[in-house]
Amino acid sequence: MSSRIALTQTVQKGGCAAKVAASELRHILQNVKFPPAHPELLVDGGLFDDAAIYKVSDEIALVQTLDFFTPIVDTPMLFGEIAAANALSDVYAMGGKPKTALGILAFPLATLPADVIVDVMQGASNKIAESGANFVGGHSIDDDTLKFGLSVTGFVHPERIWSNAKAQPGDHLILTKPLGTGTLTASLKRQVSSEDDIMEALLSMAMINNAVDYLSAEHIANVHSATDITGFGFSGHSMQLANASGVTLKINAAKLPRFSTAMSFLEKGYLTKAHRTNAQYTEALVDTTSLDEMSRLLLHDPQTSGGLLLCVPAQLSADIVQALRKKFKAAEIVGEVLSRQDKAVIFAD
Repeated sequence: MSSRIALTQTVQKGGCAAKVAASELRHILQNVKFPPAHPELLVDGGLFDDAAIYKVSDEIALVQTLDFFTPIVDTPMLFGEIAAANALSDVYAMGGKPKTALGILAFPLATLPADVIVDVMQGASNKIAESGANFVGGHSIDDDTLKFGLSVTGFVHPERIWSNAKAQPGDHLILTKPLGTGTLTASLKRQVSSEDDIMEALLSMAMINNAVDYLSAEHIANVHSATDITGFGFSGHSMQLANASGVTLKINAAKLPRFSTAMSFLEKGYLTKAHRTNAQYTEALVDTTSLDEMSRLLLHDPQTSGGLLLCVPAQLSADIVQALRKKFKAAEIVGEVLSRQDKAVIFAD
């Protein structure tokens, strides 16, 4: 067991809230000249999808992703579990299954004892094993602050890819995990709550998004589109999916699952910079005019290891939710897909 050190107090920002703001990231990437895509590259970063897909054969495509961040919790092993679950999620969001994982580690040797990173890596190893993948190595540097994550490779059938660009009008939208990790972990960072106080959210973040393991072959084949909800919030990731697919999402905000104390913590002002940048990122294409201020904040709340947003045929949505609830107890139908309108996402109370 590692020494008792509050990891959140060693960094300025934690988890996916530490992401570069989406608007700034888009501006940066527009100024980078990327090499021409190979014919076998089925999904790249052009539509801000969750992972890249490279076709190897008619039966196998590689799913490749990378994710790392600073501590979002105080307990090292729990941080490792959440970091791994978050990185693995990108493969699951594409309909794939993880096969190998490489660790990415920045560690302050001068200020943290080695047993901290032992626990971080053990937590990650436990989640990688749970996914059925192998922890095959990685790279480390001596740095001022702790950062950890994974580069994950998985497999998916080339005709069973859950990209963010294939939502169809008439689809129902399913969200698999509650919202609110940003505000709850902000309270932990401010030391106004303990890990025990927000354990509901911590357990959710540590839960891997292996929806494919709970769905039938028919269900898997009929997931038209998907994304996972992370640092850009429900508003940002749903907008990206709508834009990539050329559709509009109509969301019933009252149906969105949320952690039991999420709204009260938002009301107390436990916010991150990402609450503001996510609102700015989505304001032109996301209609939240029917919602109150706290509901808007929840939509912009930066999730870490959040749930999957799935677009499925309406006639199968109830069956798919029932199957998902064997593991994802909060899974809920939260809206529908419409033909493209002026806004990418419309929220109704």
